[in-house]
Amino acid sequence: MEALVNRIWYQNHWAKWLLWPLSWLFALISAVRRQLFRHGIKPVEQLPVPVLLVGNITVGGSGKTPMVIYLVELLRQHGYHPGVISRGYGSQQLHPRLVKVGSSASDVGDEPAMIVQRTQVPMAVGQDRIATAKLLLAEHQVDIIISDDGLQHYRLGRDIELVVIDGQRQLGNGMLLPAGPLREGAWRLESVDFVVENGAQQDSAQRFAMQLQAAKPQPLHGQVELTATQVKAVAGIGNPQRFFDTLQQLGYDVAQTQCFADHHPYSAADFSDAAAGLPIIMTEKDAIKCRTFTAANCWYLPVDAKLSATFSAQLLAKVAEAVAQKQIAKN
Repeated sequence: MEALVNRIWYQNHWAKWLLWPLSWLFALISAVRRQLFRHGIKPVEQLPVPVLLVGNITVGGSGKTPMVIYLVELLRQHGYHPGVISRGYGSQQLHPRLVKVGSSASDVGDEPAMIVQRTQVPMAVGQDRIATAKLLLAEHQVDIIISDDGLQHYRLGRDIELVVIDGQRQLGNGMLLPAGPLREGAWRLESVDFVVENGAQQDSAQRFAMQLQAAKPQPLHGQVELTATQVKAVAGIGNPQRFFDTLQQLGYDVAQTQCFADHHPYSAADFSDAAAGLPIIMTEKDAIKCRTFTAANCWYLPVDAKLSATFSAQLLAKVAEAVAQKQIAKN
C-alpha cells in the first residue's frame, strides 16, 4: 500500500484522479477550519513566550528533526533557554508528559526521545499542544518554545513559522490529500517566515538551503568501530532512499536494504538475521527504539543540519523581534 501511495504522490500515477474529488472535500474542510480561526470563531491561544514552529505542508519526513536540533543548539549559543513541544507521534500516552533522557519511544514517540537523548533540551509531548506547552513552562525555565510540527494546528498561536521541504521529492504531484501529499496548498509557503529546503546546495531568494552532514557511525552496543564497507541499511523513516543514498555517498557498499514504515515499532523479529549477516546501519531515529534487542553488529548514522550564516542571522533577528513583542504585550 505504501509503495502505491508513493507512486501516486511522487510518480504522477494515474490513480491520483480517482482520489481527486476527495482532495476537493479535504480542501473545503481545511479552508473552513482556517477561516474559523482567522475570524476568531475558534480561539487562537497565545503563550507568554515566543513560539517558533517547525512544520511542513507535506505528509512524511522532510528533515524537521535535524532542523529542531539545529535550532536548539543555535538558540542556546545565543543565550536563550529553548524548550520543545511535540505531539509525540507513535506515543501511547494521551495526556501531556515530560520527555527525559532515556524515555521510551513507546511512551513519548521516537523523534522526541531522540531529540532529548541528543540535546537534553526540556521537552514535553501531548496531543493537546497548548496543555503540553503549559506543562513545559510550569516545569522548566524556558524563554522560547520550538514546536516540532503543528503547522496546521491553528489553535496554537505562533510567532515564527518555519517550513522544511524535501529537496528531492519537493511537493510531489502538487495535490492535496489523499490524491497528493499536501496538507495545505503550495500557497501556504508564501505566508510563512522561513522556507528551508533539505538537500539544496545553496540559498535562493525564496528558500534557505539545508544539508545533512553525516558523522561517524556509532555502535548501538559497546564501543566497537565499524570497519566493514559492505553493509545492510535499515530505515523506518519518511524518505528511506535519502538515507540509503547518503550511505553510498559515504563510500559504503549497500548490499541490502530494508524499509519499514515511518515510526515503525521495531521488535527483535525485525533483526532475526542480524547475528550472522552483514553489519547493519540504521538511522538515529530508528536506533532509539532498537537498543534493547539488537545484535552487536548494529550501528546508527548521526546527522547534523548545516545552514548558512545568513539563515542563522535572520532567524535570530526574528526571534529577538518576537521576544520584544512579548515583552510589550506583558506590559
